[in-house]
This record gives sequence, C-alpha cells and structure tokens, in this order.
Amino acid sequence: MIQQIELTLPAFKRGCHIITSHITSHLPELPAAGMLQIFIKHSSAALTLNENADPSVLRDMDYILNKVVPERDSGYAHTLEGDDDMPAHGKASLLGSSLMIPVTNGELNLGTWQGIYLCEFRNFGVPRKLVLTLIY
Repeated sequence: MIQQIELTLPAFKRGCHIITSHITSHLPELPAAGMLQIFIKHSSAALTLNENADPSVLRDMDYILNKVVPERDSGYAHTLEGDDDMPAHGKASLLGSSLMIPVTNGELNLGTWQGIYLCEFRNFGVPRKLVLTLIY
C-alpha cells in the first residue's frame, strides 16, 4: 500500500532547522514495517539527516555549507535573483531533495541522535512544500 501526503512547512529563516516533529505530526498511524520517502519540491532548499541534540550542529552545518559554496563568487553566471540564489541551488544539489527513512514497529527508525533537517539556503525563506510517501 502507498499513502501520499503533501504538506507546506512555514517559512524558516536561512539556516538548518530540525523538522522531524513537523513531519511526524502529518503522518497517519505508521505500520509495523515500511518506508517513508520525503521529497522537497524546491531547488533552493534541501533535506538531510543529522544530529538532533546539540543546536550548535545546526549552526556549524550552515557554516560548513557556506564555506563549501560561498556567495558572490565571480564565476557564477546565474546572478539575477540575488547573491544567495545560485549558491542555494548548489547547496541543494549537494545535500539532495529527498530522504528515505525506514519505518519499524510503527515509528520512524531514526538513530538516537538523528533528526530530519530542512536546510533553507535563501536569505528570505518561503513556505516549503514536502511530499511524504509512506510505502508499506
């Protein structure tokens, strides 16, 4: 069986944000076994899994991504939408647009310290649309 839910997250400021509770609050009762695929319908934000305990990890992830893909690089051709736009596309491609998470015993089978991150790469975040596909 496959169930699909589309949800819109509120606008988040630039940076990494744990959205695990946003996801789980929109899910039906989960099966004993299955998979949850989460897809973001945007090219300037991304999804990833990372530590959910220490908030400094959120800041450090943003710092790392900004070092790897800096703004205002003279080599960028796509610059009409602002200094943050092309770097946002690059960061989104590096992290990815979807996650696959196992469902076990009616729960997301995440590691003890794992949380689902929305990484917002634009200076002025907008509501982001996610598609949740539950496969069981």
